[in-house]
Amino acid sequence: MLPVNMVINIIIFAFFSIIFIYVSWPYLRKFSSRGFYRFFVFESILILILINSKYWFENPFSLFQILSWILLSVSVILVITAVYNLHKKGAPVKGIETTTKLVDRAVYKYIRHPMYASLFYLCWGSFLKNISILGAMLTFGVTILLGLIAKIEEKENIEKFGDSYLDYMKKSKRLLPFVY
Repeated sequence: MLPVNMVINIIIFAFFSIIFIYVSWPYLRKFSSRGFYRFFVFESILILILINSKYWFENPFSLFQILSWILLSVSVILVITAVYNLHKKGAPVKGIETTTKLVDRAVYKYIRHPMYASLFYLCWGSFLKNISILGAMLTFGVTILLGLIAKIEEKENIEKFGDSYLDYMKKSKRLLPFVY
């Protein structure tokens, strides 16, 4: 018989995986789309959160826990400000992926992909809860995929916004402010 916490994790994984599949379904056959790779980012982060779930509140004042909570807090702030600014300034047609105006204010002034950066911080914050080989493999995989997704989206944005996006790229970083 499986331990109760493992059964709960399997149920949580199945529930969210169904949601991820539903949201990603149009992209799962398009290997060149960002949605294809984003599905694997979501799944990997979910696995990382679940395998580290029992460590989230263990040793709350250890260095790794403090760093983890800082990264997780930055993740939440980034996604909230990014979604807000896309809705407010991006003039979306259907959803935030269909913006009609280039957003280069607020958090977008510093990084071009704050929602992917949010996933980056979520992943690394979750990893620091309990460092393991499996966690490291998932975290490095997610990091590589997020860079790839950002590059794919940048090609799309250059086609969509032209020279204004190329100018914007010169003034901002891809995922990490002042770094990358």
